[in-house]
Amino acid sequence: EVQPVESGGGLVQAGGSLNLTCTVPGVNFIDYAIGWFRQAPGKEREGVSCISNSDDNTYSADSVKGRFTISSDKAKNTVYLQMADLKPDDTAVYHCKQSDLWDGNDYWGPGTQVTVSS
Repeated sequence: EVQPVESGGGLVQAGGSLNLTCTVPGVNFIDYAIGWFRQAPGKEREGVSCISNSDDNTYSADSVKGRFTISSDKAKNTVYLQMADLKPDDTAVYHCKQSDLWDGNDYWGPGTQVTVSS
C-alpha cells in the first residue's frame, strides 16, 4: 500500500497564497483520481477539489471556485493545489486522497495544516 504525502501547508495572512502538493510514489499515476479534502476543528470533512489522472477531468467545490486550482504532473506523480485569495474560513487540515479508478480503494495522506490569519 502506497500512501500519498502532502506538503506545502503553513501560515498565511488573508488574501495570501499557498501551494499544496500531493505526491504518490511508485504507482501508475493514470490509474488514480486525486482529491483534496479539508477538515477544520469542529467541522465535517469537506471535499475541496479533485482531478482524474485518466482523463484530466477536474471538480472544485463552490466555496473555492475561482480561488483554488488543481493540476497534475503525471511525470512526477504529483498533484498540485494552488490556493489564492485565502480566507480565514480556509483554515483546516488539508488531506490528499488517492482513489484507485479500477478497484475503488482509497488511500489517505496524513494531512498538512493550512492556517489563514485575518
